[in-house]
Amino acid sequence: MKLSLGIPKGSLQKSTAELFQKAGIGLRIDDRSYFPSCDDEELDCILMRPQEIPRYVEQGILDAGITGLDWTAENRAKVATICEMEYSKASRKRAKWVLAVPEDSPFKKPEDLKGKHIATELVQTTKDYFKKKKVPVTVEFSWGATEVKPPRLCDAIVELTETGSSLRANRLKIIDVVLETTTVLIANKKALTNDAKKHKLENIKLLLVGTLEAEGFIGLKCNVEKNNLKRVIAILPALHNPTVSSLSDGEWFALETILSREQIKHIIPQLKRAGASGIVEYTINKIIR
Repeated sequence: MKLSLGIPKGSLQKSTAELFQKAGIGLRIDDRSYFPSCDDEELDCILMRPQEIPRYVEQGILDAGITGLDWTAENRAKVATICEMEYSKASRKRAKWVLAVPEDSPFKKPEDLKGKHIATELVQTTKDYFKKKKVPVTVEFSWGATEVKPPRLCDAIVELTETGSSLRANRLKIIDVVLETTTVLIANKKALTNDAKKHKLENIKLLLVGTLEAEGFIGLKCNVEKNNLKRVIAILPALHNPTVSSLSDGEWFALETILSREQIKHIIPQLKRAGASGIVEYTINKIIR
C-alpha cells in the first residue's frame, strides 16, 4: 500500500520539507523534479501548487495533500480535513487574506467599493465575501504582483499577508480581513474508507502535529537537595507535574519537566536561587498528548 500525497510547491515548500524532516520523515526535494524522494516506503509524494491540491484530492487522483485552508475553500473541494497545522512561509501563525486599498484613497470600508474593481488570486472567495455584504463589485483574477496594481489597474486588492510589510511597502492599507487561513492536511473521502490509508494518515497527523507543538517547548532537568525540593517544585510549571526521582544518597532528587520557550529565561534564574543545581536545558522534538 502506498499513500499518494501532494506536497505544496512554492511558498510552503521549504517549511513543509523542514517540518517533515523534524517529524522523522525524510523528504528531499530536487529543484529539477516534481517527485520528492522520501525515506518512507508507504508514501508516494508529488510536488504541485497548493491551489490545485484540493481539486486533485477531491477527484481521488491524490489520496491526500498538504495545502491551505484558503485553497480548499476557494475550490469548494469536498474533502476531509485531517488536521490544521499553524505554519506558513515565514511564521507559525495564521495568515490572512485582506482587503487593501491605497493609503491616500477615499475608501475606508468594504461598502465604499461599490461598483469598483478588485484584483485577487482568490476570486471565488472574494466574490462570496462581497455578495454576503451585498456590495456589487467586479472581481478580476490577478496573476501576481497584485500589490502594485492599485490605483492604476484596480481600485482594491484582496491579498495574502503574514506581517503586512509588503502591503505597507507598496503604500497600501488594510480595511478588512476577508479570510484567515492556515495549512491543512486533507484527504480524499474514499481513501479514508481504506483502513491502511486511514491509519497512515493518522500516523502522519500524529507526527506533524506533535512536532509543531514541540517547537514552543523546552525540556529541563535539575538536581535538588531534599530541603529545597518543595520550594523548587513551587517554581516549576509543567504540562502536568514535574517528574521527581530519588538519587542514590537519599538526600538529593532529580527533577524533569517541560517549559514553554517564553518561560525558560525567567525560570532558570529562579531555580538557581531556590537551590537547584546541575540545570540542563534540552530540545523537545515532539509532544504527543
